Amino acid sequence: MGKLRLLSGKEVCAILEKHGFRPIRRRGSHVVMQKELPGGGTLTVPVPDHKEIRMGTLQSIIRQSGISRDAFES
Repeated sequence: MGKLRLLSGKEVCAILEKHGFRPIRRRGSHVVMQKELPGGGTLTVPVPDHKEIRMGTLQSIIRQSGISRDAFES
């Protein structure tokens, strides 16, 4: 397992978009990304639109999105 790199909110949104998420709405400094699931449900992940996202927040986004950690590593 590699080391997570510091990412901005825009970079995280771009990674999520590559994996089927799309921006649904923006409120203040957060962007809400959502993905349609095959069973008819949705998966929603809020992303802070900051210059640098804290490691704990990034780990939470990875966990919520279900995307491999490799996509976020350097």
